[in-house]
Amino acid sequence: MTALLELFWSFFQVGLFSFGGGYAAMPLIQAQVVELHGWLNMSEFADIITISQMTPGPIAINSATFVGMRIAGISGALVATLGCVLPSCAVALLLAKLYLKYRSLDLIHGALSGLRPAVIALIASAGVTILQGALQTSTGGMDWLNAGIFAAGLLLLLLRPKTDPIAVMLGAGLAGLAGYQWLPL
Repeated sequence: MTALLELFWSFFQVGLFSFGGGYAAMPLIQAQVVELHGWLNMSEFADIITISQMTPGPIAINSATFVGMRIAGISGALVATLGCVLPSCAVALLLAKLYLKYRSLDLIHGALSGLRPAVIALIASAGVTILQGALQTSTGGMDWLNAGIFAAGLLLLLLRPKTDPIAVMLGAGLAGLAGYQWLPL
């Protein structure tokens, strides 16, 4: 299969099965990009997720665009993005039509209530996987600067829930820049 076809098919599957949004898609993207095809290693995957989170738009679509660009240039970016978007658009249209028609049924409310914890589990799983990659050095040891930045960001967000996420990201980026520039790591 050509690279473009593989990109399309991989991200088509991500788009088709990533219920719950971008964070729920991260384990699926990781499985396709890191484990199945080996297009990226875990460190590169964590970088792509970080960049995708910082850029406007859905994380899954941004990830598809970045990975496609890395693998096959502009045509790869377009094909991977189309693959990611196409199934979700079709499924969303179908579900919107069905939901509007049957939204008052208890069966629908029960199914949606049951899906919520599963989506949260997918998000938590993706977060733990990315955290493990972010806290490891290239030699497998603990990256203490990243651990400190993570702990500071988490504490700030837990103690002051209304903290602007952009300010947290800028602060973490500046701390990383300063730390890696001036600390002997």
